[in-house]
Amino acid sequence: MANARITIDRDFTIADVPRRLFGSFVEHMGRCVYTGIYEPGHPQADERGFRRDVLELVREMGPTVVRYPGGNFVSGYRWEDGVGPVADRPVRIDGAWHTIETNAFGLHEFVDWARDAEVEIMEAINLGTRGVEEARALVEYANHPGGTYWSDMRRRNGAEDPFDIKLWCLGNELDGPWQIGHKTAAEYGRLAQETAKAMKLVDDSIELVAVGSSNRGMPTFGTWEHTVLTHAYDEVDYISMHAYYRELEGDAESFLAEAVEMDAFIDGVIATIDAVKAAGKHTKQVNISFDEWNVWDFDRYNNEEEAAIAAAGWREHPRLIEDTYNVTDAVVVGTFLNSLLRHGDRVHIANQAQLVNVIAPIRSEQGGPAWRQTSFWPFERMARLARGRILQLAVSASQIGTKQYGDVDSVDAAATFDEETGRVVLFVANRSLESANDLTVDLRGFGALRVVNAETLTIPDGGDRFTANLETTPDSVHMVPLAGAEVVDGAVRATLPALSWSVIELA
Repeated sequence: MANARITIDRDFTIADVPRRLFGSFVEHMGRCVYTGIYEPGHPQADERGFRRDVLELVREMGPTVVRYPGGNFVSGYRWEDGVGPVADRPVRIDGAWHTIETNAFGLHEFVDWARDAEVEIMEAINLGTRGVEEARALVEYANHPGGTYWSDMRRRNGAEDPFDIKLWCLGNELDGPWQIGHKTAAEYGRLAQETAKAMKLVDDSIELVAVGSSNRGMPTFGTWEHTVLTHAYDEVDYISMHAYYRELEGDAESFLAEAVEMDAFIDGVIATIDAVKAAGKHTKQVNISFDEWNVWDFDRYNNEEEAAIAAAGWREHPRLIEDTYNVTDAVVVGTFLNSLLRHGDRVHIANQAQLVNVIAPIRSEQGGPAWRQTSFWPFERMARLARGRILQLAVSASQIGTKQYGDVDSVDAAATFDEETGRVVLFVANRSLESANDLTVDLRGFGALRVVNAETLTIPDGGDRFTANLETTPDSVHMVPLAGAEVVDGAVRATLPALSWSVIELA
């Protein structure tokens, strides 16, 4: 049996838990908006067309901030198309996803939905086909009280009070050749700098996210961030990261260790930010918005779905990358959440992409039910339970061999301590496909603690690692009690099942 020892000390902490770390993403892509969060005529739809069943699951899952409206979609989007009377809104071609956009759902609808969902809005602007003027107009429309052209248009469109959107993305993935309006780092850096200045002249309370690399494998990774920030460091507050991971040719061991890659990606971006800060003699600190991350079998999209969509012609909200997640995927998602939490001193925003239907923790059917996927559970547990300070961990564990990353720890962990409640929460994954793991967690400086709750997400009895969480079937996967977890002589002792992500609460 594998084993692991983790030591945590009340006085060794990393940072306060950033509440924006538990974000999600709604893009006009596939069925995320239409028949996802919005479906007029559905039995569960309210008078505005918002699906109440989906809203209930979103509130349960607990995202704190949601990025909108893209994604690749935003790089060809005219925000003006999504405001005003719905009957007067134009129908457009969306080249990013080869679909027809009706614009029945736009900015006002999203603001209303976000208020119902109790999430902060993270608004993305189009810097692919548009620029400074359109961006500052949107800030004026959304945030200015009134008495000007754009703010009075908002009021005529039914919103007397400003939307007061504080968090804005300066475009999306403009380092990528697939992006409408793809740019070099120098082109984008200057555009981001000038757009940021103009937006903050309208509302100096907003926070801005510059576009970083679309993934660590980009040929421009590192130099892109350095160039962009050399231009725009003083004008922006964050630089973005995007990353998607999948299992390659049945190499589950490497897949389960992908958080090692995420850790390295984050550390590399931090190093680049700080190099620009030092070289430019800047005093402010730019941090990270990891505003797209998830498990996604993008090879299947590139090889199958993209061709099928093109062959089917221009359609409204076709099914697109509606991946079904299994236990293995959920454990990997749990390790990504662990990685983000461990880096909470510099990663202040993170958005799992996407919220509904499109590689999502929540699925829905047109005219039918909505349900949770396996990846719902790690997100929900961490968003709800991670409070207070992030604890520094000292980990010693049995090793697992991988093709991609060599030997890695058999456990992956993160932890928090809430001084107000005295509660310590451990989030621990056992990466082993075969072996349970005897875990010991030494607790220092916390006083007397006991286990008040312990749960795990693992392979259900009679199932396998491919078992999927379809709540309409009897083999659905949930968090279940983790038997035997207890505090003995000042240390937590627990046996983690093979292939599991567990939560242990102490108070």
